[in-house]
Amino acid sequence: MKTMYRQSSMWFGGDYNPEQWPEDVWAEDMRLMKKAGVNLVSIAIFSWAKLQPTETTYEFGWLDRLMDLLHEHGIRADLATATASPPAWMAKHYPESLAVDENGVRYGFGSRQHYNPNSPVYRKFASELVRRLAERYKNHPALEMWHVNNEYACHVQADYSEITERKFREWLKARYGTIEELNDRWGTAFWSQRYAEWDEVPLPRRTPTFPNPGQSLDYNRFMNDCILELYLMEKEILNAATPNVPVMTNFMGAFRPLDYWKWAPHLDVVTWDSYPDPHEGRPIDAAMQHDLMRSLRGGQPFLLMEQVTGQVNWRPRNALKKPGVMRLWSYQTIARGGDGILFFQWRQSRAGAEKWHSAMVTHTGDEHSRIYREVEALGNELKALGGVVGSRVEAQAAIVFDWENWWAIRLPSKPNADVVYLEQVQRVYRALHAKNFGVDFVRPTDDLSAYRLVVAPTLYMTTLEAAANLTGYVERGGTLLMTFFSGLVDENDRVHLGGYPAPLRKLLGLTVEEFDAMAAGATNRIRSTGAKDWLRGEWSAELWADVIRLEGAEALATFADDFYAGGAAATAHAFGQGRAYYVGTFAEQPFLDALVAGIAGEIGLRPAIEAPEGVETSVRAGAGGRYAFLLNHAGTSASVRLPEGRFKDALTGAAYGTGDEIALDPNGVAILKWE
Repeated sequence: MKTMYRQSSMWFGGDYNPEQWPEDVWAEDMRLMKKAGVNLVSIAIFSWAKLQPTETTYEFGWLDRLMDLLHEHGIRADLATATASPPAWMAKHYPESLAVDENGVRYGFGSRQHYNPNSPVYRKFASELVRRLAERYKNHPALEMWHVNNEYACHVQADYSEITERKFREWLKARYGTIEELNDRWGTAFWSQRYAEWDEVPLPRRTPTFPNPGQSLDYNRFMNDCILELYLMEKEILNAATPNVPVMTNFMGAFRPLDYWKWAPHLDVVTWDSYPDPHEGRPIDAAMQHDLMRSLRGGQPFLLMEQVTGQVNWRPRNALKKPGVMRLWSYQTIARGGDGILFFQWRQSRAGAEKWHSAMVTHTGDEHSRIYREVEALGNELKALGGVVGSRVEAQAAIVFDWENWWAIRLPSKPNADVVYLEQVQRVYRALHAKNFGVDFVRPTDDLSAYRLVVAPTLYMTTLEAAANLTGYVERGGTLLMTFFSGLVDENDRVHLGGYPAPLRKLLGLTVEEFDAMAAGATNRIRSTGAKDWLRGEWSAELWADVIRLEGAEALATFADDFYAGGAAATAHAFGQGRAYYVGTFAEQPFLDALVAGIAGEIGLRPAIEAPEGVETSVRAGAGGRYAFLLNHAGTSASVRLPEGRFKDALTGAAYGTGDEIALDPNGVAILKWE
């Protein structure tokens, strides 16, 4: 496997767009980069129009000079293929290269990512540009990695052109073989939707009411495959010219349109763009998404390709990162598996849609701004963390995350449209994060044997293979927690017959006879039964309530109101050598926190370092040693008592021993190496 680790230090830098500035600014950029410890920059991401100003002309001289300048100053290049935003001449002369929306209206030029991913014209010109870049720079000493396109599907996730419609039919033929099989999988007997010929099958454009769920789900799969084809087209060209140079594209975290599980095997390193909102307080969701991105390639460290130094430009209210927050959140990235910190962008733009998006060098243009001073301090501080590079995060718990399940839940005509998959995942993550348990993300069919606890929230679409895998995990001694609206349909959104959740009934020891979608604002109460000493109290519940018939499971909590009062709301079931837990309602967060903490205590799951509320901890281990990260998000001073061992602070050199306390200022960070 190709690797990005050619240096002993963390990568540090950002998007560099010198084409926006006169070349006499470049020398000052180099000085400021060296001063700030920059060792990697992304270049040419949106440079297609400058590299190919007309259909028949190419201009690489400016990029030659830039690559040479970077090499002269010891800065590596993450060289982009520039295919993210086709130039105006393509839209003018080849309008068929533009994407079409669901109303049949063709997008116009003037923004970015306006191309039709299935356009032969776009693919032809993109391939030729990539070939020329690969051949020209394949031996350049500044080249560190290839950056393909940019944030695929960020703005255009679907296309409804005739080109795409024909391709969709071919994709369906390959998937189902016969039109009879497609009719069966999609359930087209309903509403007289049966197809007799392949050319009758349309794209899921605007319909009078609910479209066919199986068709919509397959269209999501199809568009994911089409956009992945674009990446693979470019990667094949780059691999042929530079077989030992890593190739990647930047992901966007828990981004619904693309199934990153399918993409990740084709990236040499996962990179992604993280923009948590300071108005939301502690960046727990950012921690979750770091863990998700790290998990995509089995725990391999990732690279944060974009974050912001101060504020973004695209929210209704763009909050500023206050002093110390950028540093703290950068270390959260590293604590959760990042081997580098890059920003969008290096120098703040003077014009264009992102001119109010902050940068490493602000509109002051010098090193005297607060933001640059923080950037400089961080970049030079990261030089002490060479031993962390390549190490892996320790995790004993896992959360099942399934993009296709996400797509299926989002389709209309569900029992409760307010059940949001990502929200359910975030809630169980918060419960685990609150106890500082290391967390990986997994697919429902992955090998789960390495984990003491697996949580599968709202797994509405559960294939028979997934059900068998979860069942086998528990049977062999694992502990599983599942939540409501799980195990109901197969991969084509067809109901599993035989009582809900049919493929999981024996595992969970129960049948869900009915489920009640509560009215907006309505609540129920759930009360502990006393079956577990660690679960005591009463909590509010909303949104959803299962009417459960126990078939071997015991009730841990019951509903207090409505006709199902006294019925089970949360259960536990001994199965094989393990145990399966189930929550049949949307209970308030304190209930979920108590349940997760109690289950963890029962199976002996503990964090490596205990810390007070608001202090995030994580452990990374590798050839360079074992490191504990202590991050104070509490907003006030905090202290952490160390476990048994001898430690050295990687940033300050201070030594600590068993039972010593480390004081952390607000936004404070400590990185301790076990000696």
